[in-house]
Amino acid sequence: MGESVSLGAIQETLLIPLYGRAEDARRQPSVLNDRRAIELVEAIDYDFTKFRGPSLSGSVLRAAIFDEYVRGFLREHPEGTVVDLGCGLSTRFDRLDNGRLRWFDLDVEDTMALRRRFFQDGDRYTMISGSLFDTDWFEPVTERPGPLFLLSEAVMLYFPAERVHAVLRQLATRFPDTPLAFDTGGQLMMKSQDRNPVFQAVSARMQWICDDPATLEVHGLRLRESRTFAQPQPAVAREWPFKYRAIAKLFGWAPPVTTYKLNLFITDPA
Repeated sequence: MGESVSLGAIQETLLIPLYGRAEDARRQPSVLNDRRAIELVEAIDYDFTKFRGPSLSGSVLRAAIFDEYVRGFLREHPEGTVVDLGCGLSTRFDRLDNGRLRWFDLDVEDTMALRRRFFQDGDRYTMISGSLFDTDWFEPVTERPGPLFLLSEAVMLYFPAERVHAVLRQLATRFPDTPLAFDTGGQLMMKSQDRNPVFQAVSARMQWICDDPATLEVHGLRLRESRTFAQPQPAVAREWPFKYRAIAKLFGWAPPVTTYKLNLFITDPA
């Protein structure tokens, strides 16, 4: 019998990308080769097979694009600090650790309780129980001076716009001139949720609609770049198996897909 799962409705969605990465790792060639994801899926008592459809592969491609955002930061600041806000069961630290960085994974209590069954804190890696909407985590992530990178993948989408905008302003004020990566979804994507097979398997639904990431600049951000699955970084695209490159070329320009953006901002409260 594997580890039991007791998660809130939104938190349960973290199991979707975990399964996506595990399925990707079972294929050759693999995008992420996340063998740890296979171990986690096999160790958790949950019916992952109810997750199906293109969103599984999409979660893998999304992870690859966000990985490259973090790599770009670490190329410039190899001893910088990365904070993953709403980490779920991400293995990004394992994938990107350069032996010098400082990493914090933050998530709410039930998720972190599950995570701690499989991961341990280390000299450069720390897990924090908390919400990205709170401020308790501000102090520990800035104890070590130096550049900071903030990341939040597939989290803000599940909350109302006013709450997301408030936290963006809060982050911009507290962490000025800091790269911040997160995803946004447009109205066409949101309207298609009930037709998406993975969402038919969970009760949570995304709420925040943002058709144009540039409009978020009024909340203290400056948009550096915005990508879709059809527009990954060149270094990332070169590593994708042919199947994914072909799919992105054929379907990446469909309206529901193009309204989903993977964005890199710089906080600019002034």
